[in-house]
Amino acid sequence: MQNIKIVNGTYRLRGKETDMSGIVFPMTKEFTMGTGGGAVTVDSTAVVGLPNRNIKIKCSSPEDYVLVGEHVENQPRTESDADIIERIRARFDMLQDMTKAVKRGDVRAMIVSGPPGVGKSHGVEEVLDRYSMMETMGARKTHEVIKGAMSPIGLYCKLYKMADKGNVVVFDDCDSIFQEDLSLNILKAALDSKPNRWIHWNTDSFKLRNEGVPDKFKFEASAIFITNMKFDKVKGKLREHLDALESRCHYMDLTIDTERDKMLRIQQVIEDGMLDAYTLTDEVKEDIIDFVDENKGRLRELSLRSVLKVADLAVSFPNRWADFAENTVMRRA
Repeated sequence: MQNIKIVNGTYRLRGKETDMSGIVFPMTKEFTMGTGGGAVTVDSTAVVGLPNRNIKIKCSSPEDYVLVGEHVENQPRTESDADIIERIRARFDMLQDMTKAVKRGDVRAMIVSGPPGVGKSHGVEEVLDRYSMMETMGARKTHEVIKGAMSPIGLYCKLYKMADKGNVVVFDDCDSIFQEDLSLNILKAALDSKPNRWIHWNTDSFKLRNEGVPDKFKFEASAIFITNMKFDKVKGKLREHLDALESRCHYMDLTIDTERDKMLRIQQVIEDGMLDAYTLTDEVKEDIIDFVDENKGRLRELSLRSVLKVADLAVSFPNRWADFAENTVMRRA
């Protein structure tokens, strides 16, 4: 990674343009010209007082900085911000590809693990919604998202209604089904590796009779489980349940484990256009990133949802959004 020394450039810090001249940074992206002017992207983690991530130094041309050699670290190399962003981006790209494979039936089931508010559900549902529009033009729903608690018999009925080949059942933050022995046995049958997957309900039930659900059926659909749990961190009886489920599924860990990972994921999604629908200048978007970064320890939740809440305030209260955000998305000091 090349080091550069800023000759003439500024960075908007806490709402003010701050001179960066004379400071040396590792360069992560060469000079580019955007709608708000030119900038070079650098890693500012080692500079006291600047955000612990990549930032854009505003300058007019590549002549506003000079190369000062390769960046050499005195200790074993750790991931740079650029490395982390690329790792996380690759995981989410893979998540989309895996979702397509589940929809095609090439992959029978998948577990997606990651912290709340990083875009797990959005990535899966976006792919499935596109397939549904192309295949049926809205005439029949080919996937269904299940959230919250579900009883074993409710699970049995839902799987029956979605049992056709090409359908996908998405369990989003529906972790209670992992803890019920009966629910787990139903899922084990639904996701078995046998060519024919038969699910049975062996006790009499008014609900099944009332809804016209048979006491056995062949399940040919696929399933996706979206969860905040780290399966390898769980212990006790639930560990055995999760092992049984994991053995029948592809397990995808989005590798967003630290506060730094979350912050860089937020930065990546914003740079990819998450705030483009808002009538905000590039400077205000940078201010929002800085606000979230500087206050990440006090936010009620460090997530994409929190960023959108702050962006809503920036639109509604252009001159006082930070004050409102401090009182609505942050914990009291």
